[in-house]
Amino acid sequence: MASVPRSFSVVSLLVPLDVANGTGVAIGTFNLASLTRECMKATARAHPIQGLIKYHGMRDEELRLPYHDSISVCTAPSATTTTVEFRPDATEDVYRIGGERVEGRGAERIDAVVDHVRELADIDHPVRLESENSFPSNIGFGSSSSGFAAAAMALADAAGLDLTRPAVSTIARRGSSSAARAVTGAFSHLYSGMNDEDCRAERIETDLEDELRTVAAHVPAYKETEEAHREAAQSHMFQARMAHVHHQIDAMRDALYDADFERAFELAEHDSLSLTATTMTGPAGWVYWQPDTIAVFNAVRELREEGVPVYFSTDTGASVYVNTLADHVDEVESRIAEIGIDTDVWEVGGPARVLDESEALF
Repeated sequence: MASVPRSFSVVSLLVPLDVANGTGVAIGTFNLASLTRECMKATARAHPIQGLIKYHGMRDEELRLPYHDSISVCTAPSATTTTVEFRPDATEDVYRIGGERVEGRGAERIDAVVDHVRELADIDHPVRLESENSFPSNIGFGSSSSGFAAAAMALADAAGLDLTRPAVSTIARRGSSSAARAVTGAFSHLYSGMNDEDCRAERIETDLEDELRTVAAHVPAYKETEEAHREAAQSHMFQARMAHVHHQIDAMRDALYDADFERAFELAEHDSLSLTATTMTGPAGWVYWQPDTIAVFNAVRELREEGVPVYFSTDTGASVYVNTLADHVDEVESRIAEIGIDTDVWEVGGPARVLDESEALF
């Protein structure tokens, strides 16, 4: 019989009859419900995404399957750190973000991720989850993407699941479709599909990773992204967006392969306008932009007329990503700051990763 790793306590040992390790000796498969407390805790960190070719609307709200592909880039050092622990002696799940208990719809979205991991690992222990963001949340900078990516990475590791990042992305997607791309990190592509084999994220390799700089222009304004996704298909602009977004995906991938900054981020700027047109023409008529949002757009266009390589991008929020190259970032940040809003300078963030236990939040 296979030896039992010291980190496991044996409750059941399943030995498939048709599995061998190459020497003719059957390999035991351990029931993950037998993991000890020490092995059922993990901490992970993920960076939020900036949508470049953004998805809008979902064909399946429970599995969060988007209507079409999407491409994004992660931003660093902005990040979410999340610690999770499966607790056999607890009676309920407890989720906290920034020290505040999560309830209602927010808790339901976390449940979707937690329950899927429990199903994959064949365990039923309650979960304690604590999460902290290093950047403002709910103003259009992708905090849900990094939050669910970090949660999925930590949960999978704590449950003893040995998964690739594209596989973990299907777990994170159940909380936020954009979180799938935050798992694989940097420039990533989420493929549409009707199942987890197809609808998963993969990283796109490009030399733009080293040169891209993003000036984050903070424009605080509460938003309801989930509602906007829910009613997206009811906009008369939605079918027009669907008709051209597939070409946009192909063009973006081609620009990234060529490390063509201007082509890639001109596409991202135009996609932001297309997304907003669809959002504003839905039943609720969502208008996220604020006067400072428009002021940033105008400053970017003035800089571009002066020969500076710079483009704006927005997701479903009022804040603005101002994308430029390393050699021009100081000039760009200075011009945006003149508007009188807070700014940060971000680089490209890598994939979600599990941290050492010394960095746990509890």
